[in-house]
Amino acid sequence: MTDIRPLSAFTPENRSGIRYVLTDIDDTLTMHGRLPAAAYAALERLEAAGFRVIPITGRPAGWCDLIARFWPVDAIVGENGALYMRYDRAAKKMTRRFFQTEAERAAARSKLTALSETILREVPGTALASDQQYRECDLAVDFCEDVPPLPQAAIDKIVALFDAAGATAKVSSIHVNGWFGHWDKLSMTKVLFDECYGLQLDAVRDQIVFAGDSPNDAPMFGYFPWSVGVANVRPFLDRIAAKPAFVTEGEGGTGFVQLADALIQAQK
Repeated sequence: MTDIRPLSAFTPENRSGIRYVLTDIDDTLTMHGRLPAAAYAALERLEAAGFRVIPITGRPAGWCDLIARFWPVDAIVGENGALYMRYDRAAKKMTRRFFQTEAERAAARSKLTALSETILREVPGTALASDQQYRECDLAVDFCEDVPPLPQAAIDKIVALFDAAGATAKVSSIHVNGWFGHWDKLSMTKVLFDECYGLQLDAVRDQIVFAGDSPNDAPMFGYFPWSVGVANVRPFLDRIAAKPAFVTEGEGGTGFVQLADALIQAQK
């Protein structure tokens, strides 16, 4: 942990160049399964200060539609990179972009349904995530959100079953998400920046901060020089290949508010 610096080491000079705020949702914006008013207000203040705010989440397409419409965000990447959505409020038009074609998603869904039966049978105590019916591209297996927390060995077994079936598996703070396809949070973020902003992500990554909290954020932590883990990332650090550059003092939404305040202050 010694190589991760406190948020105070993120200098005003570096913070002043930030234009985009990418953030995970669960346990990064939320705390104990709820979205604090202070965290939502921080999103509003960031938007008002001119930042483009983009959640990068494992949550499902159905939730992404709502978030893109109603939250103070510019766009959202969902299902760990399977899709992005962006709502044009002036035109009242939603853009939905998937990594796979409709036919590819249908074929993958059939395989995921069969795999879900295997996982539920082989790993007692787990369940499909309660948001599964709103998903388009992946399978979310709950290990602590709406079920009693499972031991690490059970989580590892879920990942192994996905791997054995040839699926990609990523662990968040609440779910193991699995899918048949080749994407992650970072790959769809690159597509979004190209298609929505006409920008190559490599060219502007020093203008971007990413905030997260768990192993499925590793591609983002590793890619962005200004990556921030909220304090509850610490228990996962030995399981994250690429660690955040900075860590906040506060956990979850409290830590995100600290980051937002620091970014806004640097613009003054």
